[in-house]
Amino acid sequence: MSQINSAAVQEAAPVVDNAVSVRNVSKNYGDVQALQDLSLDFPRGELTSLLGPSGCGKTTLLKIIAGLLPQSAGTIEVDGKTITGPGPDRAFVFQDFALLPWANVLRNVSFGLELRGVAKSEREAIAEKYIAHVGLAGFELKFPHQLSGGMRQRVGLARALSVNAQVLLLDEPFSAVDEQTRRKFQEDMLALVAEEKKTFIFVTHSIEEAVYVSDQIAILLPRPSRVSEIIRPSSFRGKGVENIRRDPEYLDIVDEIWASLRSYVE
Repeated sequence: MSQINSAAVQEAAPVVDNAVSVRNVSKNYGDVQALQDLSLDFPRGELTSLLGPSGCGKTTLLKIIAGLLPQSAGTIEVDGKTITGPGPDRAFVFQDFALLPWANVLRNVSFGLELRGVAKSEREAIAEKYIAHVGLAGFELKFPHQLSGGMRQRVGLARALSVNAQVLLLDEPFSAVDEQTRRKFQEDMLALVAEEKKTFIFVTHSIEEAVYVSDQIAILLPRPSRVSEIIRPSSFRGKGVENIRRDPEYLDIVDEIWASLRSYVE
């Protein structure tokens, strides 16, 4: 892979305060090795994108961090504690929404709290807060089939936020929406990272999206996947959301990542 040389792109410096640490993780599916000895740190309060060619193990890694898949080797630590399965410290936002079709928006968003035994009045108050936070105030009594794809994805995000997990895992959450909605979601994501101070781990196939929303980008090689490069495209973050996509540094980083990845695209 070619080296990315832009002055705006730097190798990540060692970060002491990591919310999640992946150490020497491998994953085998029978004779197929998806991940091989992969190590990666996710700084607390930042958004890290996992970027790489199709089939390189991005979603596999995300599910292992979530505790939905067991690794074949290696360890995952969240807040310094080794995890062996799902936990309240992590919440997953699925690509296909994964909403309860028989439940309205309020019930869907509060469902995780219901499973934790939170009293109805308290969980509904929390759910209403996050429904409004994602721009769905007034839709509390609507059912999933009455919502657009973008609105259903907002419900999934509100549900993840409502359980107050410190790590949010998002598996291509914007892939099923139109371009205009996707751009609005990206702007909202930047605001959420700033406001919520949570750690976001975000799977995407879009180089432009990764550079736009990320504090850190981990580029993964084709399977058996390893981390090829860590990129921190942060130099233009203070210039305002409306200016990022026009910033020459942003455009340079996008072009240079594509130059690095194009040899792996069939």
